[in-house]
Amino acid sequence: MLHQSVASPTILLVEDDPPLRTLTARALQEHGFRVRPVATAPEMWLAFEASPVDLVVLDIMLPGTSGIDLCRMIRERSRVPIIFISAKNSETDRVVGLELGADDYLAKPFGTRELIARVRAVLRRGTPEQSPSHQVKGLVQFDGWSISLPRRELTSPSGALVELTGAEFDLLVSLCDHAGRVIARERLIELSRMRLGDSSDRSVDVLISRLRRKLSNAHGKAPIVTVRGVGYMLNAAVTRN
Repeated sequence: MLHQSVASPTILLVEDDPPLRTLTARALQEHGFRVRPVATAPEMWLAFEASPVDLVVLDIMLPGTSGIDLCRMIRERSRVPIIFISAKNSETDRVVGLELGADDYLAKPFGTRELIARVRAVLRRGTPEQSPSHQVKGLVQFDGWSISLPRRELTSPSGALVELTGAEFDLLVSLCDHAGRVIARERLIELSRMRLGDSSDRSVDVLISRLRRKLSNAHGKAPIVTVRGVGYMLNAAVTRN
């Protein structure tokens, strides 16, 4: 039974449109995922609290409590990966999703292949061996900060655990892997496997902004430098143990 749980991740699908919910659930099941399909916020919480889930596919436009509000409430209690789906394919929606801690954003209508690819990509972020620094075991350290690659955790110089989304963690590790070198925005998307948009929108900028807030020292400065028109750089010495 344990082997089955590991081999078949559980997806909580929150979609109020019955035909789309059925089609999406069927597509996920046909690709080896276990699915809990629900239509409303109350149903989502019942399914969410019944037993652990590996990922939430969350529609933004829901009756009653919106997907935006649900994402905010989920993040207050869990780091479970979240993929937003919405009929609105706007940069604003992607940015809002990122700010709330979503891991990806998929616009309707979407194809089965794209849905499965996104789900698998987000789930891989939680697998330590898929980290860009998978060949390095243990800790990555800079400016007193410590990144545990096996546990996918960031610890502050004071010893406090800092919450990061999957996308934020992958982006930070990518910056550490290339410390002292400028990385173009397009390359950052490739390195950190982000799927929230292309380099022309603000997705990468929002993630960088979130990381800077979380890495700010007592003087309000973080070691991430913007090279205007080019990309970003981690301006700190990095050691590995």
